[in-house]
Amino acid sequence: MAHAAKLDLMHFESAEYQDRLERARRQAAGRNALLSQMFGQAQDILTVATLAAGLFVYAPWLILLLPLSFIPSIWGETRFNTLAYMMSRWRTPERRELEYLRHIGASAETAKEVKLFGLGDYLITRFKSLAHAIYLENRHVTTLRATWGSVFAAIASVAYYAAYAYIVWRTITGEFTLGDLAFLSGSFLRLNGLFQRILLGFTAIAGQSMYLDDLFSFFEIEPTILAPANPSPFPAPITQGIRFEGVGFKYPETENWVVRDLSFTLAAGETLALVGENGAGKTTIVKLLTRLYDPSEGRITVDGVDLKSMTANEIHRHVGVIFQDFIRYSFTARDNIGVGRIEAKDDQARIESAAEQSLADDVIDKLPQGYDQQLGRLFKQGRDLSGGEWQKVAIARAYMRDAELIILDEPTAALDAKAEAEVFARFKGLAAGKTAVIISHRFSTVRMADRILVLDNGAILEAGSHEELLALGGRYAELFELQAAGYR
Repeated sequence: MAHAAKLDLMHFESAEYQDRLERARRQAAGRNALLSQMFGQAQDILTVATLAAGLFVYAPWLILLLPLSFIPSIWGETRFNTLAYMMSRWRTPERRELEYLRHIGASAETAKEVKLFGLGDYLITRFKSLAHAIYLENRHVTTLRATWGSVFAAIASVAYYAAYAYIVWRTITGEFTLGDLAFLSGSFLRLNGLFQRILLGFTAIAGQSMYLDDLFSFFEIEPTILAPANPSPFPAPITQGIRFEGVGFKYPETENWVVRDLSFTLAAGETLALVGENGAGKTTIVKLLTRLYDPSEGRITVDGVDLKSMTANEIHRHVGVIFQDFIRYSFTARDNIGVGRIEAKDDQARIESAAEQSLADDVIDKLPQGYDQQLGRLFKQGRDLSGGEWQKVAIARAYMRDAELIILDEPTAALDAKAEAEVFARFKGLAAGKTAVIISHRFSTVRMADRILVLDNGAILEAGSHEELLALGGRYAELFELQAAGYR
């Protein structure tokens, strides 16, 4: 968790990274026995050294016979450990899909749709199909391991009994006493077992180290959004504005530009709305503005200071963002709002003020335990909220933050018309003297902005106020008329 928190959004949006994270997560708690296993190896080595010395004095060539009894087994274990690891690694995407199917099939968030659409049998069949493919591979490896293990065990038994026959023969001929017989046969048997255990232990440690490599290779992933050597502070308050200067961006490992040659100015204290069809680049602009990604070309400045000259944490402290897919934390109502500014999460007055401004106070007043009420159904005595109620709580986080720059990405999607009007009436108060960006498909929301940018394929198609864009008769006017027609 600590390392993942240091990494960039690009890592979390990468399937390869998710595979590496899954492998690391599985190994983090599963290899704790490795140290005690290594100490056990050291103890066995001391015992072997003592017994081997005595055996060498009486029958040196028996030492040479020992490897024949255990080397085949060691080779087999090494080979099958490697094969098992490679299978586990190859199947990481399928294992993640199994976890995903398990979540969909048995979670509160998906239960309604799964039942209404009758998806139970489909999910079970898909889960069984994936699990069975993995099972067949594991069974194949286990069968091979057992078969070859039997052959290698037979070789070890033949070697042991050959050595034992030799010791008995030497005793019968009078070269060894009965005491020598007991010592040598016992030593050989014990040494054979210890050698096997030591070398099998080393192969197990080697196998464990392959799995541990999954953990440590995850720790080797480095963030790409780097802090400058001498970071600049975020301008507070913003006095000039935010400028996009020839900004272009494409996501890692893709060739398509999401935005290209994008230039505009967001004046200090201005509320700017971004409008466009899905995929036009609206949310990408927000990610760039909050330095979740750096531009592939061009630059973004705040009061003339390049965002790259600031640390990401410094930027985030001065920006309040509410996304449409905000998190519904299974925390208390107080903590659900307090996470908006985590260092002030114990400031009850600030929390209540934020709730009042977002209209979440009415929601919380109806809860049996008020601000101490556990939200969500995940834990005991939790109370779930409607979509609109959750959204009010999430919007309260923006008020809690008291940021210089406020960004709302479809913030009222789950609210009814009356609640939306109330929220934005309050939002005007929040945005007073602040710089704000709104992304919305609702023109009732968009028209309150000082200026509107209409985006198409990552470029600015039109810009102006609501009235100016309607008079222009272009794309904005077309979209507005389409939406307005639904209310006539």
